[in-house]
Formats: sequence, C-alpha cells, structure tokens
Amino acid sequence: MVFKIEFHAMGSEVMAALDSSEADARILGRVPGWFDGWEDSLSRFRPGSELNRVNAASGRPVQVSKTFWEVLLLSLRGAAESEAIVTPEILDSMEAIGYDRSFDLISSAPSTLGDFEPIVSRLDEIQLDAATRTVTLPAGLRLDFGGFGKGWAADKTMRRLKKYGPALVNAGGDVAGSGPLSDLTAWPVGVEAPFERGVATRVLAIQRNGVATSGRDHRRWMAGGAWQHHIIDPRTGRSAITDILTATILAPTVMEAELAAKTVFIKGSRGGESWLNSHPRYAGLIVLENGDSLMLNNFNDHLWRVS
Repeated sequence: MVFKIEFHAMGSEVMAALDSSEADARILGRVPGWFDGWEDSLSRFRPGSELNRVNAASGRPVQVSKTFWEVLLLSLRGAAESEAIVTPEILDSMEAIGYDRSFDLISSAPSTLGDFEPIVSRLDEIQLDAATRTVTLPAGLRLDFGGFGKGWAADKTMRRLKKYGPALVNAGGDVAGSGPLSDLTAWPVGVEAPFERGVATRVLAIQRNGVATSGRDHRRWMAGGAWQHHIIDPRTGRSAITDILTATILAPTVMEAELAAKTVFIKGSRGGESWLNSHPRYAGLIVLENGDSLMLNNFNDHLWRVS
C-alpha cells in the first residue's frame, strides 16, 4: 500500500511516498525533521545556518557538516559540468534583483535595479580540506546552493526511504524515484502546465529516475519595472533572458536532472536543444514562450501509457 506525507520545506511543497506496510510507513513521519535539519545547514534564509556562517567567514576556514560538504561538492561539480552556466556564485545577483528573503515573503522589490555584470568565476579559489572537512572561501565570495540543495535533499530522502519499500520524493518539482512500485508499475508524475498550478499537461512514468523542472512561470516578481525570476544567467549576472518558459528533464538521478534543466533553460531553445542532444542520457520537454513544445531525446517514451 502507498502511504505519503506532504509538508512545506525549502520554500517549496514536499511530498514523500512509500509503498510499504503501515508499520514501515511510520518512517515518513521523520521526513519533515530531515528537511528541517538540512535547511539549518543549507538555507541562506536562516540566520544561523552553516551557509551563512561560511559566507560570512570571508577568507577564514570553517569546518562544515557532512551535509554541507556533500552539497558544496555537488554544486562545484555541477558548475564544471555545465561550463559555469549553473553555478553557486549567484548570491549577490539574487539580492540585486530583490530575492533577498524567502520567496514566501517577497511582496515588494526595488523599483530600480543597478547595472548587471557577468559573474567572474572564483570557484577555483575555494580551499577544501577533505581530511578535516574544512572550507575556506576567498574574500568577497558568497554562495547560494538553490536547487542543488533541494535536489540533494530529494535524493537523500529517497535513498533513506527505499530501505522500507519503493519510494518517490517530490521536493518542489525535484523528483527522485527508487524504482517501480511493488506491483512493478511505474510511479505517475505530472508535468505542470506553465502558469497553472496543479494542472498537468503530461504524466511521466517514473521508476529509477530523477526529474526536475526549471522555469520562469511561478517563482517570479516585479522589480525595476520588469518581471524577475530566480534563475540567474552568470554570463549577464541577471535573471536569464530566454525564450523558454519551462524545461523539464528526466535523468538517471534528480541531481543530474536539476543541473540539466537549469542549463537548458538558461541556454534557450537553440542552445539548450544542442546541449541536450550532446547528453543522450537525458530526455527533455521544453515549453516555449510562444506555447510550442519540444520533446527531445525520446522524452515521449517516458510518458504514462494507458493500457
């Protein structure tokens, strides 16, 4: 039998489902606490978080938790794999466009915005000591993990739950599946229509996969006389200007899907399609500004089939 729990964490709605006995399903009650602990480490909106302490250290070494260490390495690897299109070096840009508090609290933003400049990567200046799990950021560099942390949390939760049965975790659109249900069928996961919360235009059949969607349809606000959104293009230092409304990627893991979705979104339809074609392990659905949709790398093969 499938049991599930739903709650709010990391600025998103989270759902964790487990196909197990009622006794084993009690583990779901611990999931909100896991996310709360991870936010204490990774959230820039919690004053005492590890992330804020590391950012404030500015040139001084800080010993960090295993959670922080894993997500930092994940974000550094993602920046390298995306050729710095997706990077954690975006905090200054986020604050400049008005995203200086939890999205739930954004009611107003600057009426004028300053000049935007490309982000010059300094990730290679970060000093890491694996033996002591110590991180030293160069002076002036501040990080924001964003989707890296949420994808990591979804994957970590799925891996903990799968000991009790087939599991699926959806953290604000970052979806991690451990494998098929007990009856060997796939998990149905809806892909939301742009601007329409809760309205699925397509349904994916998820087994041992990860799915993520990046877009500018929901997490957006007005600032400087124009709509801003939370996905920064480091080449400009501002909200990405792209002809894509949403990019949904299916990949072997949710962390790969998260990275690929942002990369495709920022690159736009032409650059994103070319990039995705060079990564055949990923399948993608791109919804364009004009309403057209592109299904790439056999995305259609992963849609739910009604027998």
